[in-house]
Amino acid sequence: MGQSVVGFVLCGLVTKISVNSVDQGQLVGLRAPNNPNPVVNVNDPNMACGQPGYRSNVIINVKAGDKIGAFWGHAIGGAQWPGDPAEYIDRSHKGPIMNYMAKVDNAATSSAAGLKWFKVSEESFHAGQKRWAVDDMVANKGWSYTTIPTCVAPGQYLLRVELLALHSAYGNMGAQFYQSCAQLNVSSSGTLVPTQTVSIPGLYQQNDPSILIQIWVNGKDDNGGRPYKAPGPTPMTC
Repeated sequence: MGQSVVGFVLCGLVTKISVNSVDQGQLVGLRAPNNPNPVVNVNDPNMACGQPGYRSNVIINVKAGDKIGAFWGHAIGGAQWPGDPAEYIDRSHKGPIMNYMAKVDNAATSSAAGLKWFKVSEESFHAGQKRWAVDDMVANKGWSYTTIPTCVAPGQYLLRVELLALHSAYGNMGAQFYQSCAQLNVSSSGTLVPTQTVSIPGLYQQNDPSILIQIWVNGKDDNGGRPYKAPGPTPMTC
């Protein structure tokens, strides 16, 4: 399962999931691309769980309220050489990281097509510090995090982790979307099955001002310190 992708140092994919900081193992419980190439057309069916590739037969048991980590890398297996500066993703790939969930009958076998997704969290841009979610992920040695909402109903879900790289988003289809889906079985005393959901693809428009955007100002990719709103709905609350 460790196909090499040496040479594609500018891109990224999720290669591991953790539950409350316990690493579940490489590609365990994941639907993940076997290449680091992004989706650039928001109407591409691969917007749901990323480019075709690896598909685990494992469903990870979690509880509502658990902290779920996603580990990013530009290649399966981590750093490609000592001191690899793009071990997690090339640092030029500034942008937000978002997390969605969709209820399914069987997280290992259900299709990602036609699901109803709800956003559970997002990390975007800290305008005052001119710092992107990707900067925080790199500083955290490749990990981004979300929490399973405490109020969701028990059952099986896909957790969709999405990174939107905006370094080339100033041109049509210049924004780069990187996605993977984790296969989860959620135990919970909650009862909520969100009704305010979105379809993927269909969620975004190519000319969305959060997707077609020039973040380079005076030679820096800090959006000039202006506020930035991640695309898609507001994360749900319990």
